[in-house]
Amino acid sequence: MERQRTFSIVKPDAMAKRVLGQILATFEEAGLSIIAGRIHTMTKAEAEQFYAEHKERSFFGELVDYMCSGPVFISVLEGDNAVTLNRTLMGATDPAKADAGTIRARFGDSIGANAVHGSDSPTSAAREIGLFFPEVA
Repeated sequence: MERQRTFSIVKPDAMAKRVLGQILATFEEAGLSIIAGRIHTMTKAEAEQFYAEHKERSFFGELVDYMCSGPVFISVLEGDNAVTLNRTLMGATDPAKADAGTIRARFGDSIGANAVHGSDSPTSAAREIGLFFPEVA
């Protein structure tokens, strides 16, 4: 197994539901360590930079506005195969299609308001961690 770091965001919808503790417990119970984390409200510039790969898509503006709509919890998770493990814990992007017991099935409302974000590859994880936690990148 490869020890990795990945980036995670508990999104505004999950923060508003007050389920942060349950989500963090899910990570820890699965063997992921939270090595850096903080509550943060994204600026428009941060959200645009973070989601730059989606800039040409029709949902970009709505996504940026949503991610700036309230506090989020950003963190760096570390563990064996952290990227894949976190994506498994999160479940499918659409909560209606996510496996029972996954974070998105438990706490997500829609494809947009789906409770969490997690890096999709080690390359993305390095970029995302570097944006918000350069001290541990």
